Amino acid sequence: VQLQASGGGLVQSGGSLRLSCAAPGFNFDDYTFGWFRQAPGNEREGVSCINRRDGSAYYTDSVKGRFTISRDNAKLTVYLQMNSLKPEDTAVYYCAATGPIVGPYDYWGQGTLVTVSS
Repeated sequence: VQLQASGGGLVQSGGSLRLSCAAPGFNFDDYTFGWFRQAPGNEREGVSCINRRDGSAYYTDSVKGRFTISRDNAKLTVYLQMNSLKPEDTAVYYCAATGPIVGPYDYWGQGTLVTVSS
C-alpha cells in the first residue's frame, strides 16, 4: 500500500493550494492521516492531522486559521486546503498514515513541493 500526494506548485503570497493524498489499498476508516512538511535546512514538522474515528483535526499554531484538513472516506483521499499562503510555508509536504493501531506514522507519501513567492 502506498500514499500518493499531489497538488503542490508555485503560488504567490496570499494565494491558495489544495494538496491531496490518495490512499488506494488502505482500509481507510482505520487510519489517522497527517500532513508534514520540511523546508530546506529545517527538520520535518507536523502540520495537521485528522482523526480516524471522529474526524477531529489538529493544526500546528503557524497554520491555524489558514489551513484545513479533511478526509473523503468514499474517495480514500485526504486533503489539505491551504489559504493565505506565506513564503515561510514553502516546503516539501508529505502525507502520512498511522493505523489500525495508532502510533508512529508507518506509511508515507512521496512528498509534493509547495513554493510560495513573495
